[in-house]
Formats: sequence, C-alpha cells, structure tokens
Amino acid sequence: MSPQIQWITLLWMLFSGAALGVAYDSYRVLSGQLHFPKWTLHVLDVLYWSAAALFVFRMLYISNYGQLRFYVFVGLFIGVWVYFLILSVTTQRFVVMLIRTVRYVIDVVKRLFRALVWAPIRAILKLLKWIAVMLGSLLMFLLHVILRCLTPFWKLLQWMLRPITSRLKMPEWFRKFLTAAAELWKRWFSKE
Repeated sequence: MSPQIQWITLLWMLFSGAALGVAYDSYRVLSGQLHFPKWTLHVLDVLYWSAAALFVFRMLYISNYGQLRFYVFVGLFIGVWVYFLILSVTTQRFVVMLIRTVRYVIDVVKRLFRALVWAPIRAILKLLKWIAVMLGSLLMFLLHVILRCLTPFWKLLQWMLRPITSRLKMPEWFRKFLTAAAELWKRWFSKE
C-alpha cells in the first residue's frame, strides 16, 4: 500500500472519528431531552454502535478497500479525541437549540391549526346547529299556524260527516288511541 493511500486512509479515519463524536453527542442530547424509557436506551445504544461500525468500515472500504491497519485505530481515536476537545460543547448546544426550535415550530403549527382550521370548523358546526334549531322552531310554528287555520274546516267536515259517523261504531281500542293522540297533541302544542 502506498504512503499516499495510507495518508488518505488516516484522514478518512480522522473524519470518521469526528463524525462518530457528532453522532454520539447528538444521540446523547436527544435521549436526555426527549426522555426515552430506560429500556429503549439499551436498544438505541446497540443501534448506534451498529451504525457506527458500519459507517467506519464503509469509510475504510472506500479509502483503502477495507485493509485494517494500526493507523486506522489511531486515526479514529485522534478524530474522536480532537472532536471532544474542540467541538463537543458546540455540538451539544446546537442540538439543544435545534430541539427547542423544532418544539417551537410544532407549537406554532398546532396553534395555527387550532386558529385556522379547528376554530372555524367548530364555529361552522355551532352555526349549523343554531340554524337547524331555528328551522325546526320555524317549522313547528308554521305547522301550528296551519293547523289553527284548518280547524274550522275540520269542524265543518266533522259536522258534515256526523250523520254517517254517528251510525258507524268505532272499535274501543281505536277510540282509546285517538283519545291518547289528542291528549298528546294538546300537551305538545297547547299555549299554556
């Protein structure tokens, strides 16, 4: 292996170590801020280290076709160490700021949804309910007025049919039904 490929591999491993540090700090801050259940932290740790191993070996394969040498470990160690000395605090602050920004944006979207979508829908539903109640009241009023107007004609019809109806014998159950219906009608539509 030529010295040029070795230096390129070392630089890739320095970059990989720094990338692992960024990923680890981001994961650590996210798990602390989002309060994952304790049992999921073990699963997330396994996922992180599996992804880190795949990433490092992919970078190693790209740089020198997967040849594992001592300077690969030195490059990874130095990359992680330099990252934690220089950029760790900045990365953690950036991730915290990013989480706060995302939470703020989600809160704004929720408020906008409530104000622009949910509140008008509720207002329209209340308006439709009010219109239905008003139309029902108007319909009952009109029905009451029509029945009041038809009362004289009904009495005239009863008077005209009295010779016929007086000779017909109505069954007792039908008479009770009519009496109950008349009482119910008076209870609902009387002006007491």
